[in-house]
Formats: sequence, structure tokens, C-alpha cells
Amino acid sequence: MIQTLLLHILAGIAGLWISVRFVEGVEFSGSPALLLLSGLILGILNAIVKPLLNLITSPIRILTLGLSGFIINLLLVWALDLLFPELQFAGFALLWTTLIVWATTIPLSLLSRGRI
Repeated sequence: MIQTLLLHILAGIAGLWISVRFVEGVEFSGSPALLLLSGLILGILNAIVKPLLNLITSPIRILTLGLSGFIINLLLVWALDLLFPELQFAGFALLWTTLIVWATTIPLSLLSRGRI
């Protein structure tokens, strides 16, 4: 449990940092410590809130063949945008950030399960 939480936190921090650094339309005007804090909160949201939302929306996930899971990820990144006014998304940057956070979570979760 703690290992999974730490991996989600690392993935949140890494995904957010990569997005701020490389995605056009993602702006972060705060300090590096605040960026770490926002990544930490994103990781906690992904580790604790996301499984609960997945459980609640499981019938919808079945009907949409898992597409609603992406919408949940998008909403969690958007919630982070609402919590931190220093973080701003323009255009499709929210979508790209969601994809980057998802892409950083997959290898870390496979690593934690010993599949890599």
C-alpha cells in the first residue's frame, strides 16, 4: 500500500514536471517546492480518490469500454488546476498533461508489480 502510494506520488510529480517543462500551454508560476507539492497532491489523488471513483463508476466504465477512466484522470488533473492557481492550462494542454501523467504511471506500476 505504501509502495503504491509512493509510486503514484512519484508519477504525479514526474508527469506534472514533464508537462510544465515540455507541453505548450502549461504554465506554472510558483516555486519549485510548490510544483513538488502539487505533484504530491496529484499522486495522492491518483492513489486514493481515483480507485474510489473507479469503483463508483464501474458500470459506466464497462459501458464505455474504459473510456470513462480517462475522463476520471482528466477530472483529477483539472481538480489540481483548481487547487493551485499557479498552474494554468491553455488549449489542449490539460489533455496532454493527463496523457503524460498516465504514461508515467504505467511503467512505475508495472515496476512495483515486478513485471519489468
